[in-house]
Amino acid sequence: MTARKIVFFIFLAASLAWSWPGQVLRQFKAPGSFCTTLAFDGQYLWTADYKTDMLYRIDPETGKKVSEIPAPGFWPTGLAYDGEHLWCADGKQKKIFQIRLASGAIIRAIDAPSDNPEGLAWDGFTLWVSDAQVKKIMKIDIQDGTAVKTFPAPATAPQGLAWDGVYLWCADRLSDEIHMIDPASGEVIIILKAPGPHTRGVTFDGQYLWALDYQTDQIYQLVRQDAEPYRLENPRTCRVTYTHDAAVYGDGKLHELNLYVAVPADLPQQGIFKTTFHPAPQQRLQDRWDQAVAQFKYSNKPSGSHLTTTMEIETRISEINYFIFPDRCGTLADIPAAIRETYTANGSKYMIDDPYIMELSRKIVGSETNPYWMARKIFDHVRNALEYKHEGGWNTAPVVLQRGTGSCSEYTFSFIALCRAAGIPARYEGGLVVRGDDASFDDMFHRWPQVYLPNYGWIPMDPQGGDKPGPRDRAMNIGHLPNRFLILTQGGGDSAFLGWYYYSWENYVADAKVKVEIDNFAEWEPLSR
Repeated sequence: MTARKIVFFIFLAASLAWSWPGQVLRQFKAPGSFCTTLAFDGQYLWTADYKTDMLYRIDPETGKKVSEIPAPGFWPTGLAYDGEHLWCADGKQKKIFQIRLASGAIIRAIDAPSDNPEGLAWDGFTLWVSDAQVKKIMKIDIQDGTAVKTFPAPATAPQGLAWDGVYLWCADRLSDEIHMIDPASGEVIIILKAPGPHTRGVTFDGQYLWALDYQTDQIYQLVRQDAEPYRLENPRTCRVTYTHDAAVYGDGKLHELNLYVAVPADLPQQGIFKTTFHPAPQQRLQDRWDQAVAQFKYSNKPSGSHLTTTMEIETRISEINYFIFPDRCGTLADIPAAIRETYTANGSKYMIDDPYIMELSRKIVGSETNPYWMARKIFDHVRNALEYKHEGGWNTAPVVLQRGTGSCSEYTFSFIALCRAAGIPARYEGGLVVRGDDASFDDMFHRWPQVYLPNYGWIPMDPQGGDKPGPRDRAMNIGHLPNRFLILTQGGGDSAFLGWYYYSWENYVADAKVKVEIDNFAEWEPLSR
């Protein structure tokens, strides 16, 4: 091994010590300024340049051009390698050509399945083609080019395609993302940020992804899979003030008011610098879900009293993206017994022993045994079955699912009920939300579910947020949380202090003609720290 190779492998090993899927390991200049695609032939990378009408073979270690052959047309847009020959899609001729590696001689030409073939990928048996104009990905019959399977593209501009042996990968130049796709359903599983602003080509060399960016004229080597389960990005440092107001009206006295406020904890995406209460709480408590709660007590308050309780949090919140490979998930039996027992139990909002819930859960999950796909099927059912509508109050899962409408909490209860009935541990998170600008006001709050996946832990899955038409937008609500949520609560159900609430709860004793009006809200402001 040369000294240059030794240095490269030492650098690579050091990089992988803190790598994540999509991380750029290295890059080099493409052989032309109009390159459109990438393929890997087991030893070398291939790209096509539509200005020179050439296909270039590149040494992936040095980035140097090794050889070149003529393109079969004037607008080569996609390349794939089938183990022996190259396939090249031509966007002008609307053809896909099979060509010899050594000479570039055309062996076969078939019609493309659409008018604008771009990305190509070989899955070991046949070709997949992307078309950005019709926004589709197609599996074709290589005998005549007809599409035998079609599903919507993840986003609006699918161009490069690659096959890694299990999943399809699609580079989308407008979203500046690379999407990992389940070839059976077309659903997006993982979303990676593209390494450049106009990524058109993508391929897989057996270990790493490679991406070609048309704007930067660079070829990038990317991590495909790593032990890191998530990545944090886009930190937001802010001060969030939660206010609880109790106004006393009428003839008489408020004898006692007990207020319980959920206290946020440090989480992977959420660091709490400081939490300040006014007035000071009487005591700190913890419920059966290990949720921290601050208790406040007010006594003997006359009509006209205005009781204000505030919790001020200084925090840094990051966007979190989980990288979940379903084939890495174990089975339900791999889930720790304590978690399985605690988070598959019944609850008054779930009613998992209701015949409707039991039968519906069985029907949705069917014969699926992979915990990820079980939860994903339930996610899809809930988002399709429900329409967001705040009816008032929080009804039980059977009522909500049969009614067909629900609030975020009701989506959550329905999802948790179906998961628990299927044996998948599920719980909820909830908290305060940035509404638009960094300095904003929130009095609606939000709640969403989590599922426990073996080898990954607790993963957010929000069927209400994922109630979207596009595969990419649905996937953004699975294993992803933006930096606009301050999580107050992680709970499995009814709490001795919070009930079914996820921000605060109160009870009081007052004279018969006294009315206590409750209001609560959150104010966000940027914080320099």
